[in-house]
Amino acid sequence: MRKIEIYRDTFLIFLRGLLMGSADVIPGVSGGTMALITGIYQRLVHAISQINANFLLVALKGDFRKSKEELLKWDFNLFIPLLLGIGLAVLTMSKVMTVMLTVYTATTYAFFFGLILASAGFVYKHIDELNLKNILFLVVGFVFAVLFVGLNPVQANHTLPVIFISGMVAICAMILPGISGAFILLLLNQYEYMLAALNQLKFVDIITFGLGAVIGILSFSRILNYLLEHHKSITMAFLVGLMVGTLRLPYQKITTSMDSVIPVIVAAAIGFILVIILEKQFEKYNLQWEA
Repeated sequence: MRKIEIYRDTFLIFLRGLLMGSADVIPGVSGGTMALITGIYQRLVHAISQINANFLLVALKGDFRKSKEELLKWDFNLFIPLLLGIGLAVLTMSKVMTVMLTVYTATTYAFFFGLILASAGFVYKHIDELNLKNILFLVVGFVFAVLFVGLNPVQANHTLPVIFISGMVAICAMILPGISGAFILLLLNQYEYMLAALNQLKFVDIITFGLGAVIGILSFSRILNYLLEHHKSITMAFLVGLMVGTLRLPYQKITTSMDSVIPVIVAAAIGFILVIILEKQFEKYNLQWEA
């Protein structure tokens, strides 16, 4: 019976990885949002923040037993299936998104709109109370997102240093509910280029981006873990503001490319309902994922 539970839990983590990876390639939708909806967010942030080089330092001193103990402190039961799911989703969804954003622009962004709106409602539940401080942070998040989304893309080149920095910045956004790492890449003029790199398996670009992402997430996760442990309510309020503010992006894309309103409404409704279904399906497992 215990083995069945382990296999089930591993599969559920893998499924969460698929959802996070799919979200991470969508401009306007955050993989962090999917992690929060599926109840794995705090465990993920805490686990990443605990990664360090202690095992390597001990190994260099010749104490391999201690090195192994330090390495086993990492949450491999989480990382392995989750990263497999994220990787598989990114590789497959990058091809799908290229087609969807080009051919079905309005309905695709309408689907994102529904996803983000329902996700904002979910994150709102994590705010303890709507006091003045929380409202202030919510408004700040909203204003920041609206202004941020209105920025014009930077005409950056695709050299390896730029790709490396893009990976560092984008991964920080990807782990935050409400900020889309894919949208950050759009602003940095790297989104379509990195999609092409994935589709064409340009390993130098992919590895460079990945190294930037690893350094970025290891650094930022410690800050985020501290905020969630000591200032959770105002952090969540700020994130709600961010999520509502980023709705400006899909709204602009919908209004400039829409041919018929009915498919747009249907797509938005599907996205909204999908989040509610995911929340309900994962709700019974949420407690065991808490840090």
